[in-house]
Amino acid sequence: MAAENDSLRLFMSFKRNMKLFSYSSVNNIMRAKRGGKYLRKFILIMLSLFIIFMIIIPGMSAGAQVISYGAENVQSDGASLVTQISQMITHPVTITILLTLGCLGLVLELFSPGFGIFGFIGLSALLLFFYGHLVSGLAGFETLILFVVGIALVVVELFVPGGIIGTIGALSILGSLFLAADNAVYMGISILIAIGVSILASVIMIRVFGKKMSLFKKIILTDSTDTQSGYVSNRNRTELLGLKGVTITALRPAGTVLIGEERIDVVSEGEFIPKDSEVIVVKVEGARIVVRTVH
Repeated sequence: MAAENDSLRLFMSFKRNMKLFSYSSVNNIMRAKRGGKYLRKFILIMLSLFIIFMIIIPGMSAGAQVISYGAENVQSDGASLVTQISQMITHPVTITILLTLGCLGLVLELFSPGFGIFGFIGLSALLLFFYGHLVSGLAGFETLILFVVGIALVVVELFVPGGIIGTIGALSILGSLFLAADNAVYMGISILIAIGVSILASVIMIRVFGKKMSLFKKIILTDSTDTQSGYVSNRNRTELLGLKGVTITALRPAGTVLIGEERIDVVSEGEFIPKDSEVIVVKVEGARIVVRTVH
């Protein structure tokens, strides 16, 4: 009998604990739903880190194995230090890393006030990219000039929107990268990866962290002229219809009329009305108030 009572108490205790666990689980799920934005933040951040590591880790392993790459495929034992560096820079995986860092740094810089570390990293990566291709002979200074012109045109497009200048700038940037390429296929893949990572970073900054591009804050009007902010449209002065007043200036055909104690800008129906004439309001069209003389 005692054993049965012990078993019953054990069962009831287990049942009560399971119920508490169930309630706790439901509450946790509800809290997770309410905090769904934090879950999305975590997923997006983990996804971005995964993509970045998938790009960087193969580059590190490949960079350790492949020492020479370029137009002449010079071996490291007889090459100078500058040549070895240029060969490493012009390796496809290194190109991917540099372009990704360049694009990512410049994109993140758009979310920062002034010019900071992200912009410095982005520009340094792009300069290192062109340095390696210039030293290795894969690109000339005209390629670098084309890239700089493309960047300048894109910046101009931000301040003078129209689409044409920005399109020419983007094509100039892409053209300079492909002109510097030893292999167009590798370069195309590197550009796609860099653009993809940059877009992902922009989404994370906007959707997860709620950031806005500081540059666009300065060149785009974001203030709203709504009634909540105290702004009102032109008053509808239909209450003036039929009221009489006296012109305090001549109407040619525009002028000013005193109705009661209020000075009101009005227009006549086209005729000249001299000063100190009695007039009557015959039409109100928004802010346009039309009067005629009283005969």
